[in-house]
Amino acid sequence: MDYKLIIKDIKSKKLEKIYFLHGEEPFYIDLISNAIAENALEEFERDFNQTVLYGKDCDLLALLSELKSYPMMSEKRVVILKEAQDLKQFDELESYFDKPLDSTVFVVCYKYKAFDARKKSLKNAAKNGIVFKSDKVKEYQLSEWIQAYVKSLGFGITSKAGMLLAEFLGNDLGRIVKEIEKLSLLIEAGTNINEIHIEENIGISKDYNIFELTNAIATKDGMKAFRIVQYFEYNPKAGELIVIIPNLFKLFTQLMKIHFLPNKSREAVAQALGVHPFVAGELSNQRNNYDPKKLAQNIATLHEYDLKAKGVGNATTPSGELMREMTYKLLH
Repeated sequence: MDYKLIIKDIKSKKLEKIYFLHGEEPFYIDLISNAIAENALEEFERDFNQTVLYGKDCDLLALLSELKSYPMMSEKRVVILKEAQDLKQFDELESYFDKPLDSTVFVVCYKYKAFDARKKSLKNAAKNGIVFKSDKVKEYQLSEWIQAYVKSLGFGITSKAGMLLAEFLGNDLGRIVKEIEKLSLLIEAGTNINEIHIEENIGISKDYNIFELTNAIATKDGMKAFRIVQYFEYNPKAGELIVIIPNLFKLFTQLMKIHFLPNKSREAVAQALGVHPFVAGELSNQRNNYDPKKLAQNIATLHEYDLKAKGVGNATTPSGELMREMTYKLLH
């Protein structure tokens, strides 16, 4: 079931006895549990009828006592179990999921991993309520997700601005949403957000960022690469070596895979790498800049500088100098 439909029903007071929310992406779990906390009960009912517990600090007997208590001056009672994955006796809730109390709305926030679908707890929860699996947005879908979210707020966004946000903030929907909502307060409704807006209001340089450095190295634009490296040296928070290295490792492993694909069409590359067809086309062009032997050398170089960045075999060389050395070796 789509999270938007779940939230729509919650706001209409169409409540289930169980909401079993689980999966790797915490953003949707928080979104649904917050909607229940804010809409299931009227404000005056919450003091006596809404309880929030945390798995790590929760005692099973105390939890069951809350679940089986009847509401006071209200039709419903809400019990929200946050960080449910930390509850040691979680499997012992199986019997409650099988026979939940009609007057209790039990919200399970089981984060950062999917619950085992083979277990009876999940099957019982699905029988008596809603089970929602919150999956991570795949990297190649992140820019599209950002565009859709921005549109839902009444704005537009350019492809480059979306890619900048995705590259800089990573696959953290909560952080992305926070930055977009902050930006929405600073610009006029209906604005088409571009890289200038991102640079001025979020602090991600449109020209000097990890995305642009990766692209400069991919296209063997040495002058641009070293300009960005110099910028990072004077602005360490804009591009840390331990963050840059995984991005370059991803680039070179993708280029290596393309070299050995039997079908090198854009569609085949997109499917093999799990990227957008446009990105697949760019990578296919960049592959011509590096033969497999050089790619293998570059992957070894990245491993070497990853260790140095973490202090292994390096006690004195500053990060900026390591970055320059590494960039030179990758390009030559």
